[in-house]
Amino acid sequence: MASVQSVQRAFAILRALSSSPMGVTQVSNIVGLPKSTVARLLAALEEENAVVQESSGGKYGIGDGLLDVVTNLPPGRHIISFARPFMTTLAEELGETVGIGIREGDSIYYLDHVGPDTEVRVRDWTGHSAPLHLVPSGLVALAHLEKAELVNYLEGPLTSNTANSVTDPVALQVKVDEVRKAGYAWGLEEFAEGLNSVAAPITDSRQSVVAFLHAHGPAYRFPGTRKTADLGPRLQEICQDLGNRLA
Repeated sequence: MASVQSVQRAFAILRALSSSPMGVTQVSNIVGLPKSTVARLLAALEEENAVVQESSGGKYGIGDGLLDVVTNLPPGRHIISFARPFMTTLAEELGETVGIGIREGDSIYYLDHVGPDTEVRVRDWTGHSAPLHLVPSGLVALAHLEKAELVNYLEGPLTSNTANSVTDPVALQVKVDEVRKAGYAWGLEEFAEGLNSVAAPITDSRQSVVAFLHAHGPAYRFPGTRKTADLGPRLQEICQDLGNRLA
């Protein structure tokens, strides 16, 4: 099984290639990895048809088999580039950052983001992971676990990042139950001080969760005067539209 570090590096390479085909040297400069490492990972991804080389020694681009590696969606559906128009629409609508992530064990791994054209921006979490119980995307993931798997997670060590982090298993169970009913989750300065976020699941034609879409912004302006009960369903609409087109 590939290590978490290798998976993260592979995702970084795929994200770089999502904008346009590139050579090994250019990818190496963008992701900050040695050319030998990039070449090795590209060769592994090429074997899975996640990337294709335009010509011998030439540039690499995204291949039709990417989602067999990332999300088990039908071949030819690149989740990051496919989701980008939806993310851009929501980012412009909200004036806040919109991102996409997947569950990776007990964490959410952030694949990509689209930022708003504002003077004050929040940190880009792309390429980083967060514990499931500390972020909205993770709470949504927990809400979709089987009972035994959820109990096992809640019995494990639950880290705390801020004064608002919820680490009590009983309290977390209540939150997860609420998320399961609502279909989306809010996080109010639970992962990072001064940061609020809302997330909802992206499901495929089999109603399997394949990724999580979220919007986040500075607590002083997000959600601001907007009602959290309105923003959650709006995010669900975007996810539903995206999921329908993945069918």
